[in-house]
Amino acid sequence: MHLSALALYRNNELYRHWAPILKILSMLWMVLALFMLVPCAVLLLEREPDTQAFGVSILVILSMVALIWLLTYRVPLELKPWQMFILTVTSWTSISGFASLPLVLGAPQLSFTNAVFESVSAITTTGSTVMVDLDSLSDGLKLWRGLMQWMGGIGIIVTGIAILPFLKVGGMRLFHTESSDWSDKVMPRTGGIAKATLGIYIGFTLFAIVSYGLAGMTPIDATVYGMTSIATGGFANSDASFGIYADKPWLLWMGSLFMLSGALPFVLYIRFLRGFKSAPWKDQQVQGLLKLLLAAIMMLSVWRIFHGTPVFEAFTHVTFNVISVVTTTGYASQDYSLWGALPVVAFFYLTFIGGCSGSTSGGMKIFRLQIATLMLRNQLRYLIHANGVFTTRYNQQPVTNDISRGVVAFSFFFFITIALLALSLAALGLDFITALSGAVTAVTNVGPGLGDVIGPAGNFAPLPDTAKWLLCIGMLMGRLEILTVVVLLTPMFWRR
Repeated sequence: MHLSALALYRNNELYRHWAPILKILSMLWMVLALFMLVPCAVLLLEREPDTQAFGVSILVILSMVALIWLLTYRVPLELKPWQMFILTVTSWTSISGFASLPLVLGAPQLSFTNAVFESVSAITTTGSTVMVDLDSLSDGLKLWRGLMQWMGGIGIIVTGIAILPFLKVGGMRLFHTESSDWSDKVMPRTGGIAKATLGIYIGFTLFAIVSYGLAGMTPIDATVYGMTSIATGGFANSDASFGIYADKPWLLWMGSLFMLSGALPFVLYIRFLRGFKSAPWKDQQVQGLLKLLLAAIMMLSVWRIFHGTPVFEAFTHVTFNVISVVTTTGYASQDYSLWGALPVVAFFYLTFIGGCSGSTSGGMKIFRLQIATLMLRNQLRYLIHANGVFTTRYNQQPVTNDISRGVVAFSFFFFITIALLALSLAALGLDFITALSGAVTAVTNVGPGLGDVIGPAGNFAPLPDTAKWLLCIGMLMGRLEILTVVVLLTPMFWRR
């Protein structure tokens, strides 16, 4: 391009608005390409044909990075709030698209729709899959599926801690109120929090990988399951999910521990390491999550024991599957849809909950349920004492009207999104159970649904392509806490 023409282009208002966004996107794509080098190297050592698929994918991504860098290298990295909304949504969608390239070009040779579905499911740590015969995949592709979920796990922690609160969206807003600014007590700057979080995330992942390996998993299984357990993603190297190790109960208990670790707030780990030893146990989110898990596990264990399952087996599999669903991991050690009517309904309810804010898990998050309960209790008090003054407190801090409005707004759009998605899936001919559970599991980022098609023993491959695209939208909206996406659909956003 001629220099004068390039200068004129750079003075364009549209360029000034979009150039910072594209520049940051190119950096994220560069990171994605670097991660692709890992499975590419493994495939090269194994002399697998999939090496070429990763090589071509890396070249495509680097070409896009080079082009954007050429056009934006002088642009300062300063973003306004409205640009942050666009960056958040476009980063997750574009990374999911580029991550699908090896799945299209590699040995599975998935269709474009299936490849995008698989990558969106991975990057959002949902865990729904359209791939079958996973055991026969090359180690490189198994590793890539795990890496995608691992990247998505750390990505949502950083997004949830550093970006969504800044946009006044997301659960960590509660911890950024003037009276409860944990950032001053933990790390002086957001960058320090992100680095500390990454260090803890890597440490947990390495510990999980080593532990799985010492407990009897093969090296590739230990690596993938280690990454996807901490990321609460749920991708497995077998069509049987974690059930391939159902005969080794110690692995199920280890998996339960690692999934739970990924579902707790990572800022509390930072506080713990910086001397606040009681921080994780005094946090109201953690207390609520542990109490709920214990209640669900005890109820379903008693049900299974009453129906003839040995005590230890019942307790082991119930614990694993309950934690898997509540933390939105999506592993399955058994097909719990065969346990009876009560467990099926219970697991459907548990699908909505999710882990803690500031973790890798999806769902509504436990703190929203707790605040909603506190709001309901206060409303009942007002009915009895009309002139009373009541203060809602959470973690020893008052809950402001801003936070209450955020919880109500999120809950409204959360259920509206599920309702519209389920209605759309039903319009495509899916049965009631598949349509409803598919919508719920997509928006909550859990993975398996209910029924014979997409249940714990099923697969999303039989669904029509249109349904898969709708579920991709649901997974992305759920992972980005819905409001981040909804705001882009409003005319007022584009009339700045």
